[in-house]
Amino acid sequence: MVFQFLKSSFSAVARSLKKTRSFLVGRLKSLFQGSIDEEKVDQLEEIFFEADFGVPLSRTLVEKTKSFLRANKEATTDEVLTFLEKELLSLLPAQQTSLQRSQNPILPTIILVVGTNGNGKTTFIAKLANQLQQEGQNVLLAASDTFRAGAQEQLDIWAKRLKVDIIAAKYGADPAACVFDAISAATSRKKDVVIIDTAGRLENKTHLMAELQKIVKACQKLVPGSPHETLLVLDATIGQNGLQLARAFKEFSPISGLVLTKIDGTAKGGAAIVIQKELGIPIKFLGTGETVNDLAAFDPTSFVHSLFFE
Repeated sequence: MVFQFLKSSFSAVARSLKKTRSFLVGRLKSLFQGSIDEEKVDQLEEIFFEADFGVPLSRTLVEKTKSFLRANKEATTDEVLTFLEKELLSLLPAQQTSLQRSQNPILPTIILVVGTNGNGKTTFIAKLANQLQQEGQNVLLAASDTFRAGAQEQLDIWAKRLKVDIIAAKYGADPAACVFDAISAATSRKKDVVIIDTAGRLENKTHLMAELQKIVKACQKLVPGSPHETLLVLDATIGQNGLQLARAFKEFSPISGLVLTKIDGTAKGGAAIVIQKELGIPIKFLGTGETVNDLAAFDPTSFVHSLFFE
């Protein structure tokens, strides 16, 4: 059983990908003005690379486009774009993009959120809590990032705005103890979901690994089989650098889903496809803007279509 999220608006996703689409389609249409030949197709690799599709995928798309044009010598630019859309969509694995939930009706669903500072982790938590509330879920936040000064206060501000319960630990306190208290409180208060914020540091990998392992043990002690989701928040503006970041976090904890924030602020939307393809981890959410309502469930068809068409 999964949460039945409201379907994300196609217009919101299309709007958030405006910078990527403008760059990609603008360059492609300029390249293909007049006749389309193989020499022009070779220039596609640079365009794809600049849109952050990466070298292997860029070269694959160039070769596939050449084959398409050999079989369709009179193809228009729009037909080439439609072909590329289908090719990219075929590369995305069919994976579960909905959030998994607790199978025990008396125990809450536990969502662990990880990611480095500055990637939009706290704002995503607020957006997710808001979306869950709109669907009738009772949410409790756990401010267990006790490493960064002010992290608890930042999440507490959001909790007050959204009118959701929050359990926070003092700066320097044991994060796992905060998680234990939060889940205990959520169970006694009959909350549906606990969303856990965590420290976003990678400079001390040993400390982070131990901390995450303790948090997971605290979750499992109170809710067997949890956390039901471990979501890694990535800043879309860093492009494929997010791939290395995701690999680093996978060393510490299994990641069940990715969240791409600030997708509206970059022309590197192609990185989303590479990250999901390379890691085999589904993208579950897109941050499509700055307001608390700007969160869309990831839909591969809408996303890829929006790379090329409004």
